[in-house]
Amino acid sequence: MHWFFLGVAILFETIGTTALQASQQFSRLGPSILVVVAYGFSFYLLALVLKYIPVGVAYAIWSGLGICLIAAIGYLVFGQRLDMPAVVGIAMIIAGIVVINVFSDSALH
Repeated sequence: MHWFFLGVAILFETIGTTALQASQQFSRLGPSILVVVAYGFSFYLLALVLKYIPVGVAYAIWSGLGICLIAAIGYLVFGQRLDMPAVVGIAMIIAGIVVINVFSDSALH
């Protein structure tokens, strides 16, 4: 269940960050409220996950997948372009998450 909570925490962190862009520096009320609610829920779920997964592993997965999802949303929704070094860097983040989950004894399964 803790992996499900981590996935939902990543989803809400991604929603919060997308709303942060849409809030236009907190000048729009709706997206600004969504930022606070989404980040709050994300951190709450992340805190629950830390009962079962070490903080370094949980945070690496949470932030790494969040970065990759936000880069994809930036590309698809906001028209932000990624150059080759950015794509390679994101691929390395994904590879790091796979290594943690497949090979590390710290990532409890």
